[in-house]
Parts: sequence; C-alpha cells; structure tokens
Amino acid sequence: MSSNKKYWKSVDELHGDASVEALRQNEFVQEIPTDEFLGDKETLESTETTRRDFLKYVGFSTAAVSLAACEGPVVKSVPYVVQPEQIIPGVADYYATTIADGFDYASVLVKTREGRPIKIENNDLAKAGYGANARVHASVLGMYDTKRAQYPTAGGEEVSWDAIDKGVIASLQGGKRAVLLTQTFASPSTEKLIEEFKTMFPNVSHVAYDAAGEQFALDAYELKYGFRALPDYDFGKAEVIVSVGADFLGDWNGGSADAGYSKGRIPENGKMSKHYQFEANMSLTGANADVRIPVTPSQQKAIVKALTGGSASGLPENVQQKVMQARKALQAAGAKGVLVTGVQDVATQKMALDFNEGKEAVDTANPILTRSADAREVMQLVKEMNTGQVGTLIMAGVNPAYSLPNAVDFVEGLKKVDVSVSCSLRADETAALSTHIAPVPHYLESWGDIQIKMGEVSLQQPTIKEIFNTRQFQQSLLTWMGQDKTYYQYLKETMTTAGVEFNKSVQAGVVMTSAFAKAGSTSDASITSDAGLSSSVLQEGDGNFELTLYTKVSMGDGTQANNPWLQEMPDPLTRCTWDNYLTMSEADAKDLGLWFDRSTFFTEARHDANGGLNGHYANVTVNGVTIENVPVMIQPGQAKGSVGLALGYGRKESIQEEMQVGVNAFPLMQNFQTTQKVSIEKVGGVHEFASVQLHNTLMGRGDIVRETSLEIFNTKDKHFWNPVPEVSKGHIEYEVTSPEVDLWDEFDRSVGHHFNLAIDLNACTGCGACVIACHAENNVPVVGKSEVRRSRDMHWLRIDRYYSSEDEFELDNTKKNDFSGLGGDNGSLGGFGELEDPAANPQVAFQPIMCQHCNHAPCETVCPVAATSHGRQGQNQMAYNRCVGTRYCANNCPYKVRRFNWFQYSGNDEFDYFMNNDLGRMVINPDVTVRSRGVMEKCSMCIQMTQKTILDAKRDGRKIEDGEFATACSNACTNGALAFGDINDKDSKVAALKEDDRMYHLLEHVGTKPNVFYQTIVRNTEEV
Repeated sequence: MSSNKKYWKSVDELHGDASVEALRQNEFVQEIPTDEFLGDKETLESTETTRRDFLKYVGFSTAAVSLAACEGPVVKSVPYVVQPEQIIPGVADYYATTIADGFDYASVLVKTREGRPIKIENNDLAKAGYGANARVHASVLGMYDTKRAQYPTAGGEEVSWDAIDKGVIASLQGGKRAVLLTQTFASPSTEKLIEEFKTMFPNVSHVAYDAAGEQFALDAYELKYGFRALPDYDFGKAEVIVSVGADFLGDWNGGSADAGYSKGRIPENGKMSKHYQFEANMSLTGANADVRIPVTPSQQKAIVKALTGGSASGLPENVQQKVMQARKALQAAGAKGVLVTGVQDVATQKMALDFNEGKEAVDTANPILTRSADAREVMQLVKEMNTGQVGTLIMAGVNPAYSLPNAVDFVEGLKKVDVSVSCSLRADETAALSTHIAPVPHYLESWGDIQIKMGEVSLQQPTIKEIFNTRQFQQSLLTWMGQDKTYYQYLKETMTTAGVEFNKSVQAGVVMTSAFAKAGSTSDASITSDAGLSSSVLQEGDGNFELTLYTKVSMGDGTQANNPWLQEMPDPLTRCTWDNYLTMSEADAKDLGLWFDRSTFFTEARHDANGGLNGHYANVTVNGVTIENVPVMIQPGQAKGSVGLALGYGRKESIQEEMQVGVNAFPLMQNFQTTQKVSIEKVGGVHEFASVQLHNTLMGRGDIVRETSLEIFNTKDKHFWNPVPEVSKGHIEYEVTSPEVDLWDEFDRSVGHHFNLAIDLNACTGCGACVIACHAENNVPVVGKSEVRRSRDMHWLRIDRYYSSEDEFELDNTKKNDFSGLGGDNGSLGGFGELEDPAANPQVAFQPIMCQHCNHAPCETVCPVAATSHGRQGQNQMAYNRCVGTRYCANNCPYKVRRFNWFQYSGNDEFDYFMNNDLGRMVINPDVTVRSRGVMEKCSMCIQMTQKTILDAKRDGRKIEDGEFATACSNACTNGALAFGDINDKDSKVAALKEDDRMYHLLEHVGTKPNVFYQTIVRNTEEV
C-alpha cells in the first residue's frame, strides 16, 4: 500500500512558494555567464578572479556538457489505436518467400516485427537454393533504402501511372520493333506472361541478360542437352573434387554449393573428400582446398584436357605433376569423382560435362535454371538500337549502362530508341538515361514464383505493403495488355492450373512439381559457329598479364552496392572493406614497382602510424580500354603473371556518396569474357585500404588454429595431434582444464541450461553469411571506411584468416620449434620476422571469432563497475547502463572481441548510414538495444533468442528439443560449421561435439574455460 505522507524541508516548500520551485529547477536563479566570460580573451586577461573562482566557472560549464553528453536518447513510440488482429506486439511473425534479383536466388524465411521485415533466415524446407549467402541476409536492408525510386517519372519529372501506361501502350501499338530486355527470371508464371505479351504484340521480342553470367557453361549445356541451364552439383556425394578455375564456394554457377561441400569435408569413419584446385586468383574455394596449384588462365584449358584423358605436355613440370596426381585420384574415385571448370570456353565446358556423365555428384536431369541469358542476343540488340531499328525498349532487373562491357555503345543506342522504360528498383545508371522510370517494389513487397532447380518451385509473397508508389514488372505487362486482373490473381491461376495447392505452397515457400519442367530440343548450331561472340579462353590483347574478373562474396555483381552492411563486410581473403582492387603476386608487384616495403620505425610505407594498410595505384588496359587508378593489393597465392579484379564496384547513380567506392571493372569484360590479356602501368599516389586484419600468418602458433592430416588423424592418438596444455602444481603436471589448477571456485552449472557454441573449422568456408546475420539480429552499427581504417570496426563476429609462412602450417611449426638463440641464420630474431610473411602459395585457415563467453572470464574481474558479469546459463553478459567505457575489459581480453562505441552511430550525420534516417531504422531489432556512445559491446550469444525459446517452451508446457536453441550465426550457417545448444542436455549435438576428439578451446593454456569451442582442421593431403 502506498504512503500519502508529504515530506518537506521548509515552511516555504510546504506552502508551495514559487521561489522554491524556481530554485528546485535551477540552482542559480541568475544564469552564470561562463561562456561570455571565458570566451572573451581581453576580459579574461584583465580579471582578478582567483584560481578557485576560475575553476568554479569551468566546473559549471564542463559539468553541464558532461551531463548532456551522458544523457541517453529518448525515443517516443506511438501505440496502436486499434491493434491489428494479425499482429501481437513483441511477437515475431515469419513469412516464407524467395529472393530472385537476377544474381542471387534463394528460398528464405523473413522475420517481421510489428509489420516490419527485419531479418532473413533460411527456409530448410527448400532443397534448391537452400542457404542464404551474405548478400541475401543483407537484402532486407535494401528495402529501407532511401535511394530507391519512389514514384514513376517521365523525363525526370514525377508522373502518374496512367501517364506511363498511355505512353508505353501507344509506343507498342506503333508497329516499330519493341524489345523486353530482362534479367533471368526463372519464373514459370513470368515466362508464360511474356509469351502472352509477345502474342498480343507481335512486334515484341524478349532478350535475357545476366550481368555476370555463365555464357560458355550455358552454351555447352545447351549443346549437349538442348536448352540453357546449368548442372546441379552435390559435392557431399563426391570423394574426389577437382576444380579448374571454378570458385564453386563463391558465385560460380550461381553459388549454393557450399553446404554439400562442407558435409563431405567433415571426417567421419576415417574418410573425407579430397579437393584439388587449379586457379589463378586465390579464391574462397582455393583457400579451402587440400591441394591448391596456382596456374594462369591460359594454362587452365590444357589442364582440363589433360584431366579428361589428353596430354599434359606444354604445362610447367610442377603443374604436370599435380595434374597427374589429380587425374589418378579421379580415376580411383570412379563415379564418386567430379570435375568442374570455370574456363571461358565452350569446348572445355563440354569436356567437363562429358567427363561428369553418370557421376553421383552431378544432376543434369534437374538442372539449375537461374542463368539462361545469351550474350549474343544482347550484342545483337545493341547493334539494332544503334541502327534505329528499336522503337520501344522495356527493361526489368538489368542495368546495362553500368554492367555491359560495351556500355558506351548501349548508351548511344538508347538515345535512338523512341520510348525506353526502366522497371527498376532505383534510378540507376540505365534508368537515369531512360525516357520513363516505372519503379518496381522490393522482393519483400512482391508476389512471384521462381524455379531455381527444375522440379522445385519457390513462391514469393509480400511481407509488407509497398513502401513507395511502385508496381511490379509483371503487373505492368498485364496492364499494358489491357487485363484488369492483378499479378497475384494471374500467379494463383497459373499455379492452380498446374495442379499446385497455392495457399499451402505459399505458406511452405516451396512446392515440388514437374509441371514447369523444360524439355530438350535440337541444339543451336550458332553456339559452335560462335555468332560473333569469341570463345577463346583469353581475348587477344597487347598486355603481358592475364586478368581474371570475379565477384566478391560481399558485393556480387553490384546490385546491392548501396548496402552499407555489404560494403563494410570484410573480404574473406584480403580482409579489406569498402574497396575493390587489383590482386597481384608479390613477385610481379616488385617487378612493376608496385611493392611497398614493410614499415619500420623510421619509415611508414606499407602501413601508416595508425596501422592502416597502404597500396600503390595502377592503370589497367584491355585493347585500348583503360581503367585508371586501380588500387593494387598484394595477394598471396596469386599465380605469377596473372592479376584479379572484382566486378560490382564503381557505381554512382542512386548510390549514396559514402558508398560510391571502387572502380567499375565491367568495361574490361570484353566479349563477355572474364579472362583477358591486360597491360598494367604504375601511376602515382598512395591508396588507403580499410583492412580489419593486419596480421597475415599464425607465426607458428598452433594453439590458435589446430590442424592435422587425415593419415595422422586416423592412425595416432588424439593426444598426439590435439594435446591439452599442461601446467605444474606441486611438481605434478595437470591439464589446464583440471579443477586442481583453477584460480576460481567453480559455479554449479549442472542445474538449468548451459549454452555452448561449437565451431567446426573443417566445415567453415569463410563465406561470411554469419557476419551479416549477426549484424541484422543485433543492430550492429556501420562505422564507415575511415573508422575501419583506424581499427574501430564494430563487428561482433569476425572470421580471422591465416596464411602459412611456409608451404603449409606444419612447416611453420617446425621452423619455429627449430629456432636456436636470437641471432644468426637460425635465430628467432630474424626467424619470427620471416614467419610474418605469407608463402607465395600458402595454406589458408578460416576461424570465426566472437566473445568466447569464458567461465573464468578475464573481463569480469577487471570491470570497476560490474558492467560485465557471468550468467547462470554460461553467457558473459553486458549491462550497458552500468558501463562507463574504461575499456579495461577489452585490454584484458585475450581474444580481442570487445568493441568500444567511440561515437553515437545512430542518428548522427557523421555516420550517414541506415541508422541515420527514419526509414533505415525500421530494420532495427526491437529485442536488442541500440548502444550509445562510450560503452563496450560484444557478442551476447543472442541471449534474446535463447530466452524466447525457453519462454515458448514454458508457455506450451513442453521440454525443449535439441536444435531449438540457436543464435543468429548458427541459424545462418548452412554448412554445419556452427552448432549451438545446451551441454547439460547430454543427448544434444553440441554435447556430443564437446566430447569429440577434435574438440579444443582457443588459447586453452590461458585457463579462461570458454563456452565456445572448436574442432581441429583435418586436411586430406596424402596422395593416393
């Protein structure tokens, strides 16, 4: 019961005197003019104010500023007047849908809160396209992009949809040739609709265009099977994998091969797959290979020929030896061997298809349909536009003014087209030059169907009403045909007619049906006769270097270039953000004068004083086309005589200024060839890279990343290849995990849940999907390039990448152990310096690092305000309101996983990213606080997700099943590298993994007893 007593300090206060109230609000009735006094130099010099008074004045002013700075932001929310029946505040809804932006295709689940989509998750009901990559996870932020096209325009002025429709219909009826230039939709209903559109307007033709397509692989498949598609590979069924220039863990063939690959890489029953990689650029796939051989693009065609039974003559001797080893392994594996290639040549692609006939890992009966474009048709269209034959050009999902190799010719031809309509998400480089912009909604606002793999149709449904005045491309086609039905009705009719139960399929997100299967036909003879599209592996040029153009796992083809999550995502190999660059070997860089020596005490060359990485600039020329001022990045593993450059950068139109970074490499992709002969010229200037990892090698520290060979794993005791460190107590050796040598008393963790996270380094490919998922779930801010360069990145989860200094990590360890003394040829003084530099063709290891949630946490013992403490369930928790930012915890953390908020990142014009505008902030997860300036933050092991699981089970009155507990990173990982759960549940997967022979803790000798543990890498390096 509350008290109604009144307490007072004086009679005046008791009677409510106004002067007392004024004093309560303001200690000083008259404001002290400190700013006026201290800001006037002459007054300050002539005053006789005592030191005590001066400090009093300064104290008033600084105290006021300090109080204002410490005040937390107040965000006012407006409650529902009438609450929608479908929405329960605080409870998330999930919708199954599909992304299909022309480059990325995946069946996903969308988490919404109070009607706002805030996170992408995997739809495990889908078999094809199962596994959202980093770009798919980041795509939810694209819906809240203020740079989207928000209404239809004509001639740059806002118009009504009626005005757009009248203009387009009149042009279509004019009789002059009209063309639909679109992305590969892989949509049964859209393909049907386009055919009906062409029937109604006989002057219309359809041309598909993929910015970074698989032209020659499509040609080979069509030549063999009669239609354009790509074979589907399940590398989990292969015992031997040989890849020649195919980055299948990246974006080769549309990606999505990593889940199957990782399944075969986990050693079970003494077996795992063997992977050979022949490539020029150091790729994600090459970094994960057992045997990687750097070769130039011009050598790769001969390698495929030799692997499929031809001669290896003409290849370097060391390459011949590895080719013969791979060929022998393929023969021994029989039907369980598979050969894949990215060589840009129809004949070579056909060799691989023929070799893989009947292999268990290859599915050609149900191929991938997400790439189908024919570059010959696009080239022909550009010619016709320039001769004035095209009267109407309707574009959807493409940006040829940016991504066409001959974009200059396209732009000239576009000027000669009477009516050009860009059905695009934003006013991009092509839309800005079109006569009309008909903006389309984001995929999360759209209906649709996508057949990623033949026989499985993924459904697309809106998860929110259109934010802007947009209209789907398919709806526009229906309107221009004079039909009054919606695209939703058309889609439902198409599915129902095909025998699909529509509502149930929309709910599941996928449906298995053969109703839309494609049939083979007589192959196109123009494929072999080339039809103006050269299929030689290297385009003729006057350069001495061979260039391989590739796409980064962060940026892809540049469709999401305005996404700050992706711009700030570190590249798995270079660990650089906010850039593309020319990758080059150290030897070639030294020959061209593009090498920076290591920084010393007296000079700052490779690194600035703040640790920032520097690089030279070069001009890159292909047949007279020059890209100027390309930063040069020294890449270990780059084949000598070759260079690499990522596509997808250098965009300007409708791109925020901060994200207009990098150079556009598409003009170098002449004749749609991703391999070119180039000349390189050094130019002046120093480029400042924003790298999140400046240490390249392990320097022989085998206790960080542990690895062994499959032979040793199978034949030796685990204490030989995975020893537990020991310490001495009373002249008796104890394992550091023994309670006998604990510095702390143990808590009783046998009651309730005790969460652990297992990370299998064999299954982790370094793809970074978990990094973006963590960003989305935990409201991690974007800080920009200059802050990243100062090592102030805010990622809660990072994926460290290590190169070996020798040819393999084991030789690094041997070299370190053989050091004797300080000086001399075998001294540690110079030896450790050598161990800092990666080998020319190093082994690579990826290691996800987040807060290790130590049971004996060093951070907890040094926090003066108890802001970080240990929870009953094993999580190391942060109370942000208690944190005063001493950073003692970060200094005391051996894993360096804590991040300090140097600035207020939300609502701050200095950090003009998604958190700085009302639309962008709609993606924020309300279950996780947005941290303020001056506090430490780090991985929370997604405590909001674990508590929701516990509360859901409590509400339902049931026991929690194994697999229900999850974190954002474990949910995102389809490779099986991350497993999260309760180790007190002895039947759980994570409890079994903790007892596995490969288990070890990071820096176990420190004695922190983490709740995150790793599985030792096993490499299949022994030859057959």
